[in-house]
Amino acid sequence: MTSRKAPMRHSDDLLWSAIADLSRFAALLTMADLGVADELAHGPLGTAELAERCEADPDALRRVLRELAAMGLVRRTGDDRYDLTGRGTPLRSDVPGSLRSSIQMLGEESLWYALGSLPATVRAGSSALTARFGGLYDHLAANPETSRLFGEYMATRAIPFIEGLVKRYDFTDVRTLVDVGGGRGHILAAALRANPEMRGVLLDQAHVIEQARPALEAEGVIGRCELVPGDFFREVPAGGDAYLLGSVLHNWDDEDAVTILRNVRRAMDPAGRVLVLEVVLPDDDAPHLGKDLDMRMLAVFDGGAERSRAEYGALLARAGLAISRVVPLDGSASVVEAVIESPAG
Repeated sequence: MTSRKAPMRHSDDLLWSAIADLSRFAALLTMADLGVADELAHGPLGTAELAERCEADPDALRRVLRELAAMGLVRRTGDDRYDLTGRGTPLRSDVPGSLRSSIQMLGEESLWYALGSLPATVRAGSSALTARFGGLYDHLAANPETSRLFGEYMATRAIPFIEGLVKRYDFTDVRTLVDVGGGRGHILAAALRANPEMRGVLLDQAHVIEQARPALEAEGVIGRCELVPGDFFREVPAGGDAYLLGSVLHNWDDEDAVTILRNVRRAMDPAGRVLVLEVVLPDDDAPHLGKDLDMRMLAVFDGGAERSRAEYGALLARAGLAISRVVPLDGSASVVEAVIESPAG
């Protein structure tokens, strides 16, 4: 008679840690949504006073604070009094690189539903979010507050990508950079600041362009920007030396991604280049941020996916483009640079 071996202990630890992460994120979301960090910014408060300021139930808030203290985001300073820690400071809304909106966006009803419904998505092969709320971008267009949170989330998420892009990619020969689907223009603004002789063109939906103008004015680069409301599935502005697709292609299935790339290819000058800024998946089974993000893409988008270098190469080839190099950046992202494929290619 044979017996099955008991699973190794570290496997149990991994599973229980993943389970606990859900509860910890719920506490983190509560902290962000109630503005706890903002209220504690100027010193410790008793739970009753903090609950009053946050319009929360004191007993319920006390239990959340206990979890937040265990996470190191707040500390107990006396009987039923809590203070903000350095680790919790990024949850303040008034600090550079604040993560408050990002946490709120990830806990927003549609995304929370999407991740919780991942089994249904996998069974059906199509996003449960899309089935209930419509496509994410249609949902954002119809909900201005969610759209605002999403814009702030994308800007914060892009910070390490942006820093790596301006530090490691050479824009010397780029006179005009066209940012295709560039949102509020946070990546474009950083590239323009780092390259004073360059001008930029930002293409996105009309309601997004409205949000981009004040953001680019605040960055001091609006005078070198042309803002173009439009649809990259229809047409992309011509005349750019380089076309940036920053966290765009991963939102779409292969057919839609190829349509976008073909529109870019038609708009390019013969010596132009395409810069695909994405998290590129490794080919092995090692842990990687991109694999975590791919679960979110699967849950949120019909066909959206993180891809490997080979998969991006195949998409680009279908659009008449060829990878010229891949430049690794910070934050697990890379620039996949592509040029027009030669007839012999």
